[in-house]
Amino acid sequence: MLECKKALASPDVNNDLALAQEWLRKHSSQKIGSKVAGREALEGLVGVCIDNCDGGSRGVLVKVASETDFASRSEVFTGLVQEIADAAAAAAGDGGDIVDIPTFLANTQSITTGKLLSECLNDAVLSIRENIQLDSIVTIGTTPSSRSVIAGYVHGRAPNSTCGTSAALVEVEVLPKDGGGGDDAVLSEEEKSVAMEAAKKLAMHVVASNPLYLNPESVPVDVVEKEREILMEKMTDSNKPPEIIEKIISGQLRKFYEGICLTEQSHLVEEGNPKISKVMKGLGLVVKDFRLVGMSK
Repeated sequence: MLECKKALASPDVNNDLALAQEWLRKHSSQKIGSKVAGREALEGLVGVCIDNCDGGSRGVLVKVASETDFASRSEVFTGLVQEIADAAAAAAGDGGDIVDIPTFLANTQSITTGKLLSECLNDAVLSIRENIQLDSIVTIGTTPSSRSVIAGYVHGRAPNSTCGTSAALVEVEVLPKDGGGGDDAVLSEEEKSVAMEAAKKLAMHVVASNPLYLNPESVPVDVVEKEREILMEKMTDSNKPPEIIEKIISGQLRKFYEGICLTEQSHLVEEGNPKISKVMKGLGLVVKDFRLVGMSK
């Protein structure tokens, strides 16, 4: 009540109700924001936006943190997360991850309301009265000439929402039937359907298995060498010939890759859990990229 009186009495408002509402939004959000700033925010949700269009596919994952799980399940919070995801997809273009979060919030408008995202976030803080932070934005995209599609999966969805506690995006490329390149860049509806279904299943697998790398070739050399050193140390007292030791280590490295590389893992969604690279080859597809974001990851 006192805040309302103060708003109406402000020289800039002069008893105008519409101006008083704006005054309250501005000053109350600043006051509440200063109170909640710095408080630990470990809960929250991940939002997803995917656009498979003729100009190239694009997918975005945004991670927004709150203080409590209760607040993150509210309509205000889930609406904010999706607003940010949609705006990030439009702003990302063909670029990489958006790393300058403050600049992004200050300069990017909500697609639904036209307001700056920084204002949308402040409004959510005012409504929920918790510390809310946009933690990260990761993107994945293809070029117009690509034969790739992007699909995603959201785990632990909030009620009446497309946001969840973790989510993954996977890019899958359709190989030309003749094995070559050529001008056949436009996918048929059947090719697109098969690729989308495969990508969605892989996204479900990614959320469940949490791979670190796409394939063995993408694992940094220092990571492989460190693992090889550990395996060699274990074989020091084995008294086995060097060539036998090398075969054993090669086999153990294959097991190592199965634990951290998406293409080498057993597909958790396909019946019989076949190797992912084998499944993709049988469908005439190649896994090109993936992203995984979770509140605990």
